[in-house]
Amino acid sequence: MYNMEEWKHVFKLDPAKDIDDEILDQVCESGTDAIIVGGTDNVTLDNVLQLLSYIRRYTVPVILEISNIESVTPGFDYYFVPMVMNSKEKRWMMDIQHEAVVEYGDIINWDEMVAEGYCIMNPNAKVFKHTNCILPTEEDAIAHARMAEHLFHLPFFYVEYSGTYGDPHLVKKVKEQLNETKLIYGGGITTKEEAEEMAQFADIIVVGNALYDNPKEALKTVKAVKK
Repeated sequence: MYNMEEWKHVFKLDPAKDIDDEILDQVCESGTDAIIVGGTDNVTLDNVLQLLSYIRRYTVPVILEISNIESVTPGFDYYFVPMVMNSKEKRWMMDIQHEAVVEYGDIINWDEMVAEGYCIMNPNAKVFKHTNCILPTEEDAIAHARMAEHLFHLPFFYVEYSGTYGDPHLVKKVKEQLNETKLIYGGGITTKEEAEEMAQFADIIVVGNALYDNPKEALKTVKAVKK
């Protein structure tokens, strides 16, 4: 398997969005450490398989971030299991995960399963509304990070601004709480300068929407982070 300890940059592709084959080739050959396949709306088995089969032509590690049980399929290197820590509903922290284990527990390869504590910081994001979140203060976000590391011993804590560029000060404060748990930052990174700024604090940055809006700039974020 791959050494996620060394990862710094990840691209995220939404199976429900169209992307040009030429851009997809460049993403796969960009030098990014991995590609996450995942989204909030209209994620189906068909569009996940279509994206997986294309990416598999390349050597880049590929991850399925599980958003629903129906779209889970073998063939990925890892399966990221989000646990939304600032949701008002226990469902998004452990109930849907429990449902998946009831369904697939006998055949799950646990070495491929990776839990990530999510803290969703953008109240206008689809995922914020979909998972019925409470907007965290800086103190809340720090507390979630401490729980992820010390209480749940999660491998990853994901600060997600989903579509908008976040607060580097808050990301820095969160990072200061984490030693064993790796900090992932995602949201609104559109330029290499923004990538460099967030990479000062986060262990891994995720670039997603920019691939659809301005792929040329998005592709520059790889070298900016992995100098």
